[in-house]
Amino acid sequence: MFDDLRDLYQEVILDHGKNPRNFGKPAAFNRTARGDNPMCGDKIAIYLTVGDDGTIQDLHFDGRGCAISQASASLMTEILRGKSMKEAEALFGYFHDMCTKDEDDQGDHGTLDEDATDKLAVMSGVREFPMRVKCATLAWHTMNAALHGEATTSTENASF
Repeated sequence: MFDDLRDLYQEVILDHGKNPRNFGKPAAFNRTARGDNPMCGDKIAIYLTVGDDGTIQDLHFDGRGCAISQASASLMTEILRGKSMKEAEALFGYFHDMCTKDEDDQGDHGTLDEDATDKLAVMSGVREFPMRVKCATLAWHTMNAALHGEATTSTENASF
């Protein structure tokens, strides 16, 4: 089973890395943040349109980075569209724990969209490559910064 997940991980990284979804700066957005991973050279900008009801109506990203960084951002934009800010924050926590902690040490993130967690599960393989965790989580940290009105974030921050 682990070999199947590893193969799927590589396939998803290649697909989203070569053909990123929602790439580019949109004409309109109401929240944005920039993220930087100096260790790898990844730089990303996240653009969100959050409705009055707190729902993420649209999100895009642009920037440059390794395939893992770009794939993670692409996958994130597909998963979070239509989610509430609260759901996005919970999925951010889930994704961060999945990438950084053993299964037994991951926190309780409440009831999450099963389809979203299934799609994210493929990225759990990044945990096997500690130097790549910051690459995979950069877009998510940047999205979280944008949700909270922070203009920038960096993998050099203690919260990473």
